[in-house]
Amino acid sequence: MIPSSPVVVGIAVAVALLALFVLVRRLRGPSAEARESKRAHEAAQERDAPVEIGETYEFGVTELTDHHSGEEVAVGKVEGFVLFTEDIPGGLEPGDVIRAKVLSFNEGRTSADATFVGRA
Repeated sequence: MIPSSPVVVGIAVAVALLALFVLVRRLRGPSAEARESKRAHEAAQERDAPVEIGETYEFGVTELTDHHSGEEVAVGKVEGFVLFTEDIPGGLEPGDVIRAKVLSFNEGRTSADATFVGRA
């Protein structure tokens, strides 16, 4: 027996359209933004890091975020290479220019951890 209630038919149509939408999205693959991000990540893994462990670099803070260590860290880039800077002082904001000493590379050498040395 096929339901004839307009509400039931409407719900069935909505569910079918949603399922069709999900199927089409999966078949189309990742977005252009996701493909570009993946390409940039792969390119970063191929190049040599523009920083060295033990050296100090000056850069602008692009954001503050919680790192896997549980601390708030400043994020910035040196020649496109991401540095996560720990031990930052209170009052630091995106846009501030700091100096940080590189401590170690992260997996894949696509980023590094650093410690705050001072404001530039």
